[in-house]
Amino acid sequence: MAKGYWMFHVTITDPETYAKYVELDGEPFARHGARFLARGGEFTAVEGTARERHVIIEFDSYEIAKACYESPEYQAASAFRKAAAITDLVIIKGTSA
Repeated sequence: MAKGYWMFHVTITDPETYAKYVELDGEPFARHGARFLARGGEFTAVEGTARERHVIIEFDSYEIAKACYESPEYQAASAFRKAAAITDLVIIKGTSA
């Protein structure tokens, strides 16, 4: 079964409110078996434009990745993120190879 991934590109506009998102997102991530492969950190933008923060989260499947996003717990947390950041987020199905 192919894994699922979230790819975030984030510019935080309100750090205090964003911190509330981080406090609340852990429960739905843990419940869905999320593993952070990249979370902030140093980066080099070699083409195009980049936001200030990048996050890659791995799930056991694409379906689980989508279920995590759609969960009421994550949606409640994401309200703080949406209020505190400019975010691009995609959920991607990994290759099965």
